[in-house]
Amino acid sequence: MEPNEAQELQEQAEHAEHESTLRPVAFTMAVLAVLVAVVTVLGHRTHTEAILDQAKASDQWNEYQAHKIRSNDTALTSDLLGVVTIADKDAAKKIAKSYADHQAKWTDELKDDKEKAEVFEAKVEQAEARANRFDLGEALLEIGLVITSVTLLTRTRIYWYLGIVFSLLGIASAASVLFLK
Repeated sequence: MEPNEAQELQEQAEHAEHESTLRPVAFTMAVLAVLVAVVTVLGHRTHTEAILDQAKASDQWNEYQAHKIRSNDTALTSDLLGVVTIADKDAAKKIAKSYADHQAKWTDELKDDKEKAEVFEAKVEQAEARANRFDLGEALLEIGLVITSVTLLTRTRIYWYLGIVFSLLGIASAASVLFLK
């Protein structure tokens, strides 16, 4: 065996030793990449949920406004009937009673519409809070992944440990969604 071949084998052995010590780092990076993908999808779905709930709240407020406008129009017409002289008093009383019945019905509907809209708005706030936690978790996991990858370049394990710390913070942020009300 020539001296060059022996030196080459020694270098290959040292290279293989370095690679075996970096396997946990590479595995950590693969796991972090999967976690980033999962948290990203959960964040996107939560943002979509917030948008859909906001649309429902807007629709409900529009319905509330429509009932409110009809109620005001009926009140104005009812007031007008009270000051205008009408030849057929029975017909006027019948119309006034009909308007009063509508007013009572719309008062209840206005209350229900407002409550429904407020429920949807509360759902929007909850979804946005969850989405913010997922976004923070995603960012921290990505930071952890990048810092961990620096380990492969520098062969210094401190970056691996630092990446794991950021990743654990990201996982905690994403998992904290379970504790939100």
